[in-house]
Amino acid sequence: MDTRELFARLIQCEAGGEGEDGMKAVATVIMNRSTVPYGEFAKVSNGGDVRAIIEQPGQFVCMRTSVGGEYNPQNVYNISPTEESYEVADWALDGNLFEPVANSLFFMNPYSTNCPTYFPATGIGVAYNKIGEHCFYIPTERYAQT
Repeated sequence: MDTRELFARLIQCEAGGEGEDGMKAVATVIMNRSTVPYGEFAKVSNGGDVRAIIEQPGQFVCMRTSVGGEYNPQNVYNISPTEESYEVADWALDGNLFEPVANSLFFMNPYSTNCPTYFPATGIGVAYNKIGEHCFYIPTERYAQT
């Protein structure tokens, strides 16, 4: 599948139940990762390769066919993207960003009303905003050393 379809599937899988704002927020994180000029994601994207960011191992549950040794039925290979997820992918690929998540590089669903202060646990992201059920994190100074 091409990058556009993979991106739309990932958006649908990670944030399809979060409405347009939630999908744009997730898409923005992926685009931020592909354009950040320093740290781990700069090395992975190698100058802006969105597909390399999407396919980076261990980053998105929806890219995994198994989780914890069990089959993960909610993965991009089983998801059919909606027209809205294609529109959000196109919107992001055209260079648009969802301002409420600013330069966030990480997101997670805490399955709680509160966002942990840091994510991931290594402390390279600090809580910035919550959109729908997802918490969004901007990079800390520690991220630059990754």
